Amino acid sequence: MYHTWMRYFTPAPVHHRLGLACLGVGLQHGELPVVGPRNLDHHVAVVISAGSGWYRTPDGHRHRVTAPALIWLTPGVPHHYGPDPSWDECFVDFTGPATATYTELGYIEPDRPVVPLADAGAARAVVGRIARAARRGNPLLEVETGAAVHELLVALRRARADLAPDGDEVLQALARDAFQPLSVAEHAARHGMTPAELRTAVRRGAGCSPKDYLLGIRLGRAKELLAATELPVAAVARRVGYDDPAYFSRLFTRRVGMAPVRFREQQGRTVPGGWSNRIPDPDDPPMIEGPHATQGPMIEPL
Repeated sequence: MYHTWMRYFTPAPVHHRLGLACLGVGLQHGELPVVGPRNLDHHVAVVISAGSGWYRTPDGHRHRVTAPALIWLTPGVPHHYGPDPSWDECFVDFTGPATATYTELGYIEPDRPVVPLADAGAARAVVGRIARAARRGNPLLEVETGAAVHELLVALRRARADLAPDGDEVLQALARDAFQPLSVAEHAARHGMTPAELRTAVRRGAGCSPKDYLLGIRLGRAKELLAATELPVAAVARRVGYDDPAYFSRLFTRRVGMAPVRFREQQGRTVPGGWSNRIPDPDDPPMIEGPHATQGPMIEPL
């Protein structure tokens, strides 16, 4: 005997333009029937939180599936799988143009249909929110469920058993050293890796090249300094690893779409006395008393 709850819906074309559209959601457990062989024209993330079973690839190879795990069902790829009596799953059907980018970034893995998870709890919680949003008569159904699919893909990426939740040691080390004037080859040498090995590790963990990963960190920090301090552009450039302020300005303009000075003018958030790196507690947000206060609980000198 098995228990199942599912709901399907058909978002309008305008909802597909949000990037991801949720097509259905379900929760099932017990002695579920074998699925397939079949083909689908959209993606499905099947999250197994209990039990075990098998998955057969199109070439006939049979994989053992043991919870917690994820099964990716991708468009046009035949799939066939079967659970044991203790199987507990939830699933989300989705589609949209953003699936191509999520695949490129490694969040969706068509070539790896069975993915071990460290924990299925966070992903299952997102599916639960999708199920609640799928109540009949919800006027926000399509937008609410579509936004949750983005959240689900992040939760599944974070839950992969082969990756630490906040990235592997290589990514953490790159982030720590991002503001030093080092080339990709020099970063690789610090980790006893070749540049090719570093590129593979970063793309696997972050979905981009080491250069883009480092550049994203540097430019993010530069934006913070421009928006929240009165440091000259040349000083900002040096703080994020560029000795040549002219090169930094050209790079910033090309990537951000405006010059550093224009970005600062647009933000208009300079904080007298500096600002903080501490992550605020949402239950106790930072406060600055009075319209002319120069310092609050969360503000620290640079």
